[in-house]
Amino acid sequence: MKFIIIGLGSFGASIAVKLTEMGHEVIGVDRNMTKVDALKESITHTICLDSTDAQAISYLPLKDTNVVFVCIGENEGANIMATAVIKQAGVQRLISRALSPLHETVLQAMGVDEIVHPEEETAERWAKKLNLEGVYDSFDLGGEYSIIEAQVPKKYIGKTIGDVGFRKNYNVVVLTTLTISEKSTALGTKNRVLNVNGVARLSTVLNEGDIIVMYGSKKDLEELLK
Repeated sequence: MKFIIIGLGSFGASIAVKLTEMGHEVIGVDRNMTKVDALKESITHTICLDSTDAQAISYLPLKDTNVVFVCIGENEGANIMATAVIKQAGVQRLISRALSPLHETVLQAMGVDEIVHPEEETAERWAKKLNLEGVYDSFDLGGEYSIIEAQVPKKYIGKTIGDVGFRKNYNVVVLTTLTISEKSTALGTKNRVLNVNGVARLSTVLNEGDIIVMYGSKKDLEELLK
């Protein structure tokens, strides 16, 4: 797929680099030449231009791009202007970063396909991790449902998923289990590696130290992990 990332601050640069590493074609755009130069070896293409300028934006391959993501985070006005210019140009899918509730309202009125709140979403995930003992990560699916990664509760160690009855007793679905192992690096240190054990079955045994990946309502997940 082809992506254009507008704004190469910490958030935009991270997304651009990760997408490039995944094998996608990524064009990173910023009006700050220092940021552009810093990423020219890490992203497929980097371009220095003012994304609020309709004439400058017209030189980008917008029609041939699958996703344009406006990641500008330090200037609400520049974010809105860039989003408006790109929206008017017509793209397959436009995503924009919202910096405040009012900013989100403006983006919604403009008809942006998707709106993200990276700081808010990160804070939400950390709050869940800190609030529930044993939670490693969580992914909010919108509304009341989430997918979470949590350490196997002590009372279930050695039991199978069928023995526990996650679906029957808690209305929670176990998607898979993860096993933690250690891998030595070139520097002689050890890194933790998560190994995915495939699709969970009723016969899957929950071992000490394993992580279970579960789907359900936030209320049911909290009840299970109490």
